[in-house]
Amino acid sequence: MTESTDTPAAAAPEKTPTENGTTETPPEETPDKATEEKEKEAEPPKEMRAVVLTGYVGLKTVKIQKKPVPTVGEGEVLIRVKACGLNFQDLIVRQVAIDSLPKTPFILGFECAGEIEQVGEGVTNFKVGDQVVALPEYKAWAELVSVPAQYVYALPSGMTALDAVAITTNYVVAYLLLFEIANLTPGKSLLVHSAGGGVGQAVAQLAKTVDNVTVFGVCSKSKHEALKANNNNIDHLLERGSDYTSEVRKVSPEGVDIVLDCLCGEECNRGYSLLKTMGRYVLYGSSNIVTGDTRSFFSAVRAWWQVDKVSPVKLFVENKSLAGLNLRHLLFQHGRADYVRRAVERVFALWGEGKVKPLVDSTWALEDVVEAMQKMHERKNIGKLVLDPSLEPKPKPATPAKGKSGKEKKPAKESSEEKKDKETKEEEKKPEENGEKNGEEPLTNGNSDEESKDKEKESS
Repeated sequence: MTESTDTPAAAAPEKTPTENGTTETPPEETPDKATEEKEKEAEPPKEMRAVVLTGYVGLKTVKIQKKPVPTVGEGEVLIRVKACGLNFQDLIVRQVAIDSLPKTPFILGFECAGEIEQVGEGVTNFKVGDQVVALPEYKAWAELVSVPAQYVYALPSGMTALDAVAITTNYVVAYLLLFEIANLTPGKSLLVHSAGGGVGQAVAQLAKTVDNVTVFGVCSKSKHEALKANNNNIDHLLERGSDYTSEVRKVSPEGVDIVLDCLCGEECNRGYSLLKTMGRYVLYGSSNIVTGDTRSFFSAVRAWWQVDKVSPVKLFVENKSLAGLNLRHLLFQHGRADYVRRAVERVFALWGEGKVKPLVDSTWALEDVVEAMQKMHERKNIGKLVLDPSLEPKPKPATPAKGKSGKEKKPAKESSEEKKDKETKEEEKKPEENGEKNGEEPLTNGNSDEESKDKEKESS
């Protein structure tokens, strides 16, 4: 008796009873479902436009690239960006003049405003659809950004995204300088550098919310007329690079109560020399270390070397104070997010009362960010520079085609034979044109008589 080699038949699918007593076979999984699931898994990640720093120093390293849409982690919100704020800090990042820099490439930007699209786990103070402004550490210059909720602030009713980025960083810095550090009170005087910039204008406006305050503003001579026409709240405009200290002494022989310096270098010494008794000097920037398009190690060293070393004993003897403010460190290194939030809320309240109004210099498309950064680098802006992801970029000027040598291509010269052919054709055309001008019928070819006879036959 031989063993059977037949393979056993596949087990039939179990039948399930139905309500009417009949049985039906459960539907088998079709291969279409499996392929659909695989296609979903294989879908490429969604992308967005972003301003990316691909390398340090030159403006050519700032590129517009496609990046994956960020995911939302615990305690974060995803914001659809409508406006981005351009600050001087963004310039010094590119020139490696700031601490704790990330490795390139990375997305630039410290300030943006827009609408919340997604809320992460654990976030209870925001919901989808809220209009907000955010101060992330980098990654703000993109169509979408994921930010920890502690660095996000709800906009008051009526405030646009454009207003939000023109106000938040600049006016919060100005508010902390004047009211938290310098203790501005009625009757005092102050001097502020870069008076035409975003923070300078914020300082002037906020200072004028206090009675009888005198404001001295230092900026480029080219900005004076525009600032005067804009009702900028500055009582005395002084020219940058001039002997402005003597000009201040002519108005106020004793000096000023407060000096707000964002330049550093030798301006520190001049500012300190202008302080009255009980005066306060505050450093909140170091833009003098940014000189050319590329990083200058020597300019940074020179800026710091020019600063006199002030002993605490000297401060004690002269009854003067020195202070500093770094908003980025305050938020991300010193953990004072709640302290900054209170300042933001106070600034928004002043905006709601109509006591402050931001001055916007210009608005740019993301693709034109290099031009915007160059304008700030050259100190040509009056007020805030803003990036708007919804704007179309400026049309680029057409450049003539170039040959291998890099020179513009010239039209090829005609040969002598081509010139002769051209001349003969022009001569043949002349008698025809002359005949038409004199009312004569144009010359026809020899077949015209035959064609007319054929037409007569057809008509008959």
